[in-house]
Parts: sequence; structure tokens; C-alpha cells
Amino acid sequence: MASHEIDLSAAKWRKSSYSNGTGGECVEVAPGLPGVIPVRDSKSPTGPVLLFHPKAWTSFLSPLKH
Repeated sequence: MASHEIDLSAAKWRKSSYSNGTGGECVEVAPGLPGVIPVRDSKSPTGPVLLFHPKAWTSFLSPLKH
């Protein structure tokens, strides 16, 4: 991703359906932002965010779906 700041204030975060239901291993994704897929740890909502290019995110998810 580019080194400039991306405004995530309008991001609509959703927890992965594969996240652990006991409060651990929780991943949240905020789809719908142009040109980027933000991913974060739900236990640390103000912590770091990983930013993926949509094609990279699709490539990552594809084998997981099979």
C-alpha cells in the first residue's frame, strides 16, 4: 500500500465467521472501501491495521474457500 494515511473512520468492520467464538483469534474486515481491504484484530480496534490490495485479498481467500 502507499505510505500515505488512509481514513478508516467510515469503515464498517465485521468479524470473520471463522473467528473463535470465545473471544480469541478474532479477525475483522472492512470491505467496501475503494482500492483497499483493511484487516484488524478485533481485540485491538485502535491497534494496527493491515491493508490489502483487493486482488491480493482475493488471492489470499481463494484457497481458504476450497
